[in-house]
Amino acid sequence: MTTPDTVQIVPVRYRTAVVPHIMVADADAAIAFYAKAFGAVEEFRLDRPEGGGVLHAEIRIGEAVLMLGDTSDGPFTAPTELGGTSVALHVFVPDVDALARRAVAAGAELLQEPADQFHGDRTTILRDPSGHVWVFLTHREDLSGEELEGRLAGA
Repeated sequence: MTTPDTVQIVPVRYRTAVVPHIMVADADAAIAFYAKAFGAVEEFRLDRPEGGGVLHAEIRIGEAVLMLGDTSDGPFTAPTELGGTSVALHVFVPDVDALARRAVAAGAELLQEPADQFHGDRTTILRDPSGHVWVFLTHREDLSGEELEGRLAGA
């Protein structure tokens, strides 16, 4: 087990994770919300040449990159159009408590208060106005498989 002062913000095993590409009904509004609520920085954008929204954009939240765009006639649908989502977006941040407060103040729905978890992370779960569910984590400890199993059994 490691101590809080030696733990990396993003555990090594998640540094090359899959890059999510989400679809929303209003990408301009979503990007503005993510900036206000999660501290996102827009890094790249391609607007549709004929107008009608964002074809593709990339934002960064902490060390995580997220692709997004407006829904179109293609195969993509926003969660608000489906009545929910089957995907949760996990992002490691330095201070999950501060992020949760900022996100709720910006209009996110708090689904789970920040709390320490058996797996060594402090987490919160939020839903954004576009219907996407986010799990934000502050990594506190690196645990072995045996330590995880023991904690899970005791949880």
